[in-house]
Amino acid sequence: MIELGKRQELVIVKKVEFGVYLADPEEGADYKEKVLLPGKEVPFGAVVGQRMEVYIYRDSRDRMIATVRQPEFSVGEVAVLKVKEVGKIGAFLGWTLEKDLLLPFKEQTRKVEPEEECLVALYIDKSSRLCTTMKVYHYLQTDSPYKKDDRVVGRVYEISENYGVFVAVDDRYCGLIPKREPVEDLVPGDLVNARVAEVLGDGKLTLSLREKAYIQMGRDADKVMEMLSKAGGKLPFNDKAAPELIREKTGMSKNEFKRAVGSLYKQRLIVIEPDGIKKV
Repeated sequence: MIELGKRQELVIVKKVEFGVYLADPEEGADYKEKVLLPGKEVPFGAVVGQRMEVYIYRDSRDRMIATVRQPEFSVGEVAVLKVKEVGKIGAFLGWTLEKDLLLPFKEQTRKVEPEEECLVALYIDKSSRLCTTMKVYHYLQTDSPYKKDDRVVGRVYEISENYGVFVAVDDRYCGLIPKREPVEDLVPGDLVNARVAEVLGDGKLTLSLREKAYIQMGRDADKVMEMLSKAGGKLPFNDKAAPELIREKTGMSKNEFKRAVGSLYKQRLIVIEPDGIKKV
């Protein structure tokens, strides 16, 4: 069976002036289903019976056609492509092959603009055409080589109020920065450097933008001291303040702020007062 949007090994069954016809070698001698490999892509000296690895797509006339070129992805995979233009039915994305890929409006998780790069998955639509979607969660892999505390780079592709920030690590593996994590001004498309906080049983990665606790505590303590200096030596709240206030003022969780304040207090760098903390 010849499969659209995939690389597969086919066999040359017929040579013509404008190329060669390929078929699935598993079909048998009748070869009812054939696809053309244009002459400009046929290797020199190719003969009937020779096997070739090709990619199957549709040309500008919507005909199935083969190519020896290496597109960015196959059906069921994800890739980062650039928006060439936005039309009436969606955006068109450029890739290695001549015919641009459609990103329908219904498959967009946000509005995209020309020249923007976006992470998409490749699928076959109801009209048997190659199409793309920004809803990539179910297409991302869960077999990453990463382990706890590894540093990774990922692309933000969705932000959820209920779950947090969804990240495609290496543009292919499934990751999440939980909503409990402090994140500032992240938007879909941003690249982030993160630490693997946990590898879940299903292989998905829980990510953190913060360091391990003992390292982060030192950085948080430095941040508190910097805030104290800018505020004239005193902050009008302490570690007993409401979590929402602490998050708003410092970007830290209440526990993180409490650890930082406790560390500074033990070092006798601050005093804790009923209405705030003061630099010694």
